[in-house]
Amino acid sequence: MENDKINKFNEYRELMNERLLASPNNKIIKRIFSMDTLAYMDGALESKTKEMLGLVASMVLRCDDCISYHLQQCYTHGTTTNKLLEIFGIANLVGGSIVIAHTRRALEFWEELNERNVSK
Repeated sequence: MENDKINKFNEYRELMNERLLASPNNKIIKRIFSMDTLAYMDGALESKTKEMLGLVASMVLRCDDCISYHLQQCYTHGTTTNKLLEIFGIANLVGGSIVIAHTRRALEFWEELNERNVSK
């Protein structure tokens, strides 16, 4: 199945977010989710810029789920592959060679995002 990685990621993320937010006693998690949503809205920095920053931070912190999320957001905002490769360069410069493995997976995910759009 084409784009299986993207679909699985999105389905799992949605399912688990719903389960996390279902508890009425989980105010801290709900507030963190809300703060995250608000932080990435347009402000002095455009949302697109914030997503690129989030991608670099996620790569340096080596969080593949976060990388996949921010890649999708960057794609939605029209980030080009050339810009993405520069983002990868900054992440590897800041994070060191340990980030290379995450860069490989990020590029694979990005290519799937592009293929998904072409096949529609």
